[in-house]
Amino acid sequence: MGSEFIHEAHLQETVDDRMRCLTCEQRCLLADGQLGWCRTRQNRGGRIYTLIYGLVSSLSCNPIEKKPLYHFYPGSVALTAGSLSCNFSCPWCQNWHISKQAPPIIESESQQKQPDCDHLSCPWCQNWHISKRPPQDGEFIPPGEFVARARAQGCQGTSISFNEPTLNLEWSLEVFRIARHAGLYNTFVTNGYMSEAALELLVEAGLDGMNVDVKGDAEAVREHCGAQVEFVWRNCRRALEMGVWIELTTLVIPGVNDDGACLEGIARRIADELGPDTPWHLSRYYPAYRFTAPPTPVAALERAREIGQRAGLRYVYLGNVAGHPGEHTSCPSCGAVLARRGLLRLHARQVTPDGRCPHCGQDIAGVGWGWR
Repeated sequence: MGSEFIHEAHLQETVDDRMRCLTCEQRCLLADGQLGWCRTRQNRGGRIYTLIYGLVSSLSCNPIEKKPLYHFYPGSVALTAGSLSCNFSCPWCQNWHISKQAPPIIESESQQKQPDCDHLSCPWCQNWHISKRPPQDGEFIPPGEFVARARAQGCQGTSISFNEPTLNLEWSLEVFRIARHAGLYNTFVTNGYMSEAALELLVEAGLDGMNVDVKGDAEAVREHCGAQVEFVWRNCRRALEMGVWIELTTLVIPGVNDDGACLEGIARRIADELGPDTPWHLSRYYPAYRFTAPPTPVAALERAREIGQRAGLRYVYLGNVAGHPGEHTSCPSCGAVLARRGLLRLHARQVTPDGRCPHCGQDIAGVGWGWR
């Protein structure tokens, strides 16, 4: 592994003879040589370093609708980068081939916790083109080069996604500053578990929009993800206060978060704490990594959508269900269909450039409706 991936962490503090990482709410306390929960940060000689600065494992130009962000510069394209590992332990991870992969490090790998599973023998693998390859170190892309690639490919913005972007905080901050100066927007697709200090740095650097994954109620998130969901809600509220556009996603998983009480609780908190104009994406789960429950029935997603609407949410969407009308945006006042989507792309839009329904004049929540 090249030294270009190793970069001193911005957020850390000394606690006796150890160092505490303050990047996310795992707040790992690390002895010299020890790796954090995420396996991307290490105490080296009394300072914490990230091991994945600029390490890009996945890179593609994505429609913003793929994040999903439906009310943020609709129809635009963001150059999207992912790295390695995660600070959650979700056993159903849909991107497990990178989120469960620790970065290579110079020291002996005997200190590392190895990935829980590699599934290399599965003959039915749906991601064989990447899962059957040996792990790759990833490409080093300096922040300025990343932004230059985004502009060269005609993108309107950047997105840090695929695995948990908070782990690449230092690189993201530099990307966002350069991208903002170049007139591009900046987005995160995240589990929302960054520290409040990290969130404030991101917003100061130029974070414009986030899709935050609310994975369930407190019990589900603690049991399956190894985290406390209250930090996620705190960061959603704080980001909204600082002017960041927020949309939420819940991957609806049978036996985990598909019961009425859990979904009603999430919907009620969105309406009460973030506002009824906050879009909520209900995404269909498919078996992945270590979770073998059957795919979420479409009827269960439709019931979840009704729960969100009864809670007063004006924009509740279904995801991973091709061709479903739940992908479209309708006016909350007159009911006219204002944005039609399919295959994670915007196909038609009638919202006026200043964000109104052309039929009745209703304000349609969002940012950048008239960006073209």
